[in-house]
Amino acid sequence: MTGAEASAVALLEARGVSKAFPGVKALDDVRLTLRHGEVLALVGENGAGKSTLMKLLSGIHTPDAGVFRLNGVQYAAQNPRHAQELGISIIHQEFNLMSDLTIAQNIFIGREPRRAGVVLDDRALNRRARELFDRLGLVLDPTERVGGLTVARQQMVEIAKALSFEAKVLIMDEPTAALNDAEVDVLFELIERFRTPDTGVIYISHRMTELSRISDRITVLRDGRYIDTLVTAETSQREVISLMVGRTIEGESRPTARPDRREVVLSVRGLSTRHLLREVSFDVRAGEILGFAGLMGAGRTEVARAIVGADRLQSGTIELRGEPVRITSPAEAARRGIGYLSEDRKQLGVLLERSVRENIVLASLRDYLGAFGFVSDRRIEGTGREYVDKLRIKTPSTAQLVRNLSGGNQQKVVIAKWLAKDCDVLIFDEPTRGIDVGAKEEIYALLRSLADEGKAIVMISSELPEVLRLSDRIAVMAEGRLTAILDNADATQENLMDYATRFTAEGTIAR
Repeated sequence: MTGAEASAVALLEARGVSKAFPGVKALDDVRLTLRHGEVLALVGENGAGKSTLMKLLSGIHTPDAGVFRLNGVQYAAQNPRHAQELGISIIHQEFNLMSDLTIAQNIFIGREPRRAGVVLDDRALNRRARELFDRLGLVLDPTERVGGLTVARQQMVEIAKALSFEAKVLIMDEPTAALNDAEVDVLFELIERFRTPDTGVIYISHRMTELSRISDRITVLRDGRYIDTLVTAETSQREVISLMVGRTIEGESRPTARPDRREVVLSVRGLSTRHLLREVSFDVRAGEILGFAGLMGAGRTEVARAIVGADRLQSGTIELRGEPVRITSPAEAARRGIGYLSEDRKQLGVLLERSVRENIVLASLRDYLGAFGFVSDRRIEGTGREYVDKLRIKTPSTAQLVRNLSGGNQQKVVIAKWLAKDCDVLIFDEPTRGIDVGAKEEIYALLRSLADEGKAIVMISSELPEVLRLSDRIAVMAEGRLTAILDNADATQENLMDYATRFTAEGTIAR
């Protein structure tokens, strides 16, 4: 750092920041500097301390040690509203919106204009919202209810709400996790309009390819400690990843061809649903990973839901090891040996307020009943410890609440739940969404080891490199139909995208 840089007053500064929770040292002597007019990327593996640091900056938690300065003036945010009044706004990965209220009501909740100081003035409220949207260049209707918006538009509402406080510092936690490429472009344009010589952005993301597009510098945390800050234009993606995980990530190897003589475990024929799927047919063999690729809305998740009985079939058959089965619910699918890891792990995969060990045995709880119907706590603890060790789940104990684990470790708990159930078929929907590169590598190795043990695996992913990295064969979907099944050796990102766009608006194959 030059003398001029050292003497300049930072927009936001953190020094010597530490924070501990029961059984966990989340941050240890961490520092961070956000300059005026810059986008600072903050990266690190799940559990590195990124979200904890942001919660300290924005008044959600109180630090055990350390100081924060805004434009050179020390501050201690008492709560999120106090931080917003100081000019620090945070947009969490999980939105904080009320679906039954309008866009304008969500943005100005608690700050609504009133006539005579008593009666809500909806006209003035909507006018203020429109003025805000015009300033930000957002196309939103203040009177539209939030519950009817797409995820991308909800993200824009969250940004508008944050900026309505005249923010100087905007903290964005995984803002593109649920956005497609076109929506990401809109978001980046909005960030560029926001940043001025008086403002700055802290941008948290696991998508390494985004950093070169949007950030000026990159601060790396690992295991709750500060590692380094790098100039983005002078840094390679491999260098950032190496600092994050403390080791070199090899990556990019692809499965070699396997013989087709293995037993067909799951056979699907003519699978159709009322609203989307049309005549979907495929087989999954023992020891195989069948990847599903396609654009958003292509029907990949709907295939998984139809197989496990979460969505009703209009027609089609499902066979397990050659035996026809009729599955009407995910619970029945589990009893038949089909485990389904939903893309929404927090809503459908784990019980956040229960312990790690309770979550691990959740799908097989009947197996732990002892005499007179009592649950055997000793056996549950033994199973919990077995899978914590086997999957290297980072937790101080099996009694730790799942909500206190990082995203990658929560994902491992979901996987452990189905391994404890000993399912023959495992369906993974977006298995690495929202987790860092180091945790991704562990999940990749785990999926491959499960296949090597003879499990039949269906893996759905929106990331084509991930599909190519893991899959023995790749099924491509478009508008509810299967357009191709390719051997990995024959698949490229280009031909996968070709097959993913093989349907016209009328739903016929585009030749």
